[in-house]
Amino acid sequence: MDSRCDCSNSGDRLLNPILYNILSQMDKGGPSQDSFHHSSAPHRCNCEVRRTVCLVRPSEVCKEASAVLVKTVHFMRNVPAFKQLPPGDQYTLLRSCWAPLFILGLAQEHVDFDVTDVPADSMLKKILLNRQESPESEREQPTMAGVSKLRCCLKKFWSLDLSPKEYAYLKGTTIFNPDVPELQAGLFVEGLQQEAQHALSEVVQLLHPGHQERFARILLTASMLQGVTPSLIAELFFRPVIGQANLLELLVDMLFCRNP
Repeated sequence: MDSRCDCSNSGDRLLNPILYNILSQMDKGGPSQDSFHHSSAPHRCNCEVRRTVCLVRPSEVCKEASAVLVKTVHFMRNVPAFKQLPPGDQYTLLRSCWAPLFILGLAQEHVDFDVTDVPADSMLKKILLNRQESPESEREQPTMAGVSKLRCCLKKFWSLDLSPKEYAYLKGTTIFNPDVPELQAGLFVEGLQQEAQHALSEVVQLLHPGHQERFARILLTASMLQGVTPSLIAELFFRPVIGQANLLELLVDMLFCRNP
């Protein structure tokens, strides 16, 4: 998909030439004698690719998301075959599959949410006050385009109305991904995924006889999970909770800590 912003071609620009030139010259090192010449001011971008967003009800949604994340790690820790893998493979699979598993958890728990545009004045204030770039500004911020992908994926799963067993076996096919590079036990992981897919196929036939296409639809919908980036999940649902902490490090601690 073309990530370029085409909003600048629209004719509804806001005119504020003095402010625009001040900001432009600050980016170049300071104002010049031509700073106050007439120019078109930048406008707020409406392209989904560029629109940064945040949760409308962060405290409520983040609490629900955190509960789903705990269940996700608990699921991984309680799969016997997963615990039989070398620790390095467990870490590699965790790093690769925690986000798809979490999305499946959101779908299963029917966690819904709304987003709104990030207030535009935060960037403006930073420029006017000549602040240094913060770690927050260096991270990939959630965009409306990314959120749209996530929502589309969730709606597809909700339309399938999967049973708890279907979700469980689908999570099994997701966690045991032999295509993840650097696996020591890649063949073993591939066999585990095939077993999970076979079990999923059997439970689908048992619960939905006569719907031969359902198994294929489930796998096709599951392929959409890879279109949602882990950074979107981390920044949208967990950054308000964990602050500057590294989410993957927290997940590793949760996965490998001893049972209480």
